[in-house]
Amino acid sequence: MSPQLILLVFLSYTALLFVVSFITSRKANNQSFFVGNKKSPWFVVAYGMIGASLSGVTFISVPGWVGKTQFSYMMVVLGYIVGYYVIAYVLLPLYYKLKLTSIYSYLESRFGKYSYKTGALYFLISRIIGASFRMFLVVNVLQIFVFDEWNIPFVFTISLFIILIWLYTFKGGIKTIVWTDTLQTTFMLLSVVISIFLIIKALNINLGTLIGFVSESGYSKMVITDWHSKLFFGKQFISGAFIAIVMTGLDQDMMQKNLSCRTLKDSQKNVITLSWILVPVNLIFLFLGASLYIFADKTGITLPALSDNLFPAIAVKYLGTFAGITFIIGLIAAAYSSADSALTALTTSFSVDFLGMERKKDIPEKKKIKTRTFVHIGISVIVLITVVVFRQINDQAVISKLFTIAGYTYGPLLGMFSFGLFTKYKVIDKFVPVVAILSPVICYFLSDNSEFLFNGYKFGFELLVVNGALTFFGLYFIRRKI
Repeated sequence: MSPQLILLVFLSYTALLFVVSFITSRKANNQSFFVGNKKSPWFVVAYGMIGASLSGVTFISVPGWVGKTQFSYMMVVLGYIVGYYVIAYVLLPLYYKLKLTSIYSYLESRFGKYSYKTGALYFLISRIIGASFRMFLVVNVLQIFVFDEWNIPFVFTISLFIILIWLYTFKGGIKTIVWTDTLQTTFMLLSVVISIFLIIKALNINLGTLIGFVSESGYSKMVITDWHSKLFFGKQFISGAFIAIVMTGLDQDMMQKNLSCRTLKDSQKNVITLSWILVPVNLIFLFLGASLYIFADKTGITLPALSDNLFPAIAVKYLGTFAGITFIIGLIAAAYSSADSALTALTTSFSVDFLGMERKKDIPEKKKIKTRTFVHIGISVIVLITVVVFRQINDQAVISKLFTIAGYTYGPLLGMFSFGLFTKYKVIDKFVPVVAILSPVICYFLSDNSEFLFNGYKFGFELLVVNGALTFFGLYFIRRKI
């Protein structure tokens, strides 16, 4: 598959996004950018959030991850369902009742300014890192298969990508993203399904035979019963529930789309629908991963050193031009679906949480839009720099690294929101940042020494729960008497 063809596909798909952007961003203002004027149809949001929830991490990393972890990731996905119900019936009613634009402003009304700024800052750190990882994963593939052929540096590639995202979201923001996400989800899922059937064709078998190969191969093992293992099914399930709560329910990026729905009931229908759809969708991604390993084994293909490169290598080099085009379209869709909403959410959080844009009623709307535009540019530059730095240090499957970091950065958010929702205590607000820093530090020490301290036990994604609990008890220690 030639670099010219890949570039043509990339530019054609991007042009389609600009058409959607033009249609949706007419007469847009700050409320359009931040919450879509609260007019987004819930079923459109739910469908679009499939792509946003999956992103480039699932698209590339999960299939490659099957080689080491089999289908054990499904335990995490089943845990998501519990987490999404908590979001729907605990967090969303709170957000709608308080009419929040930034969900972190709840922390100010509950505890005070320091708590509010700490929560917002942790989101900024978490999302900048997470968005950068996702963006790197996808743009690096374009770099390898297209721009390296023309000796164009990576910094140019990522700059072009971010500029394009900025251009089609800078006016409409979340109002545009709700609709572009539906496009991204469609192409991403089609790409995976078509890739599976192209593997079936290449092996000259049928779907039933491939399912048999997968079930007999050992890749389909979902339940790991060794409690010492990071993949122990109990750890995975509980971690999945809390990952959903923090990475969706306590994440401005994901909640901003939910808050754009017309009513609380619509938003709840969106979240519950999404939780159940994600189960078969993730199973298809895992099935694709097993199929790729089986294809490589039966055709004598040497596996790439990094598991993240398995899907792109086979799709582009061994399954023909149509498979390559299909993969590239899905890859681009995955990249855009996570990156565009991340830049919008980061801009919203900084504008509302740190610049207090919503509170400044005396400032003209045009000036607010100008300020928001400069913030949008600044956030884009920060993400650009982070992606470039990450490319220099990448040394493991991105999905593992992403969730590990989330365990440290989202843990304090989990603890603060839990303490606010399930206790009536106030806290000594100025000490909250200290608690929020100490909790991840203690968590890191426990994780690094867990085998020695806990008789061979290894922390997995449940580190997030431990981090949240440490924050919760830290806040209890600095509580004020009622």
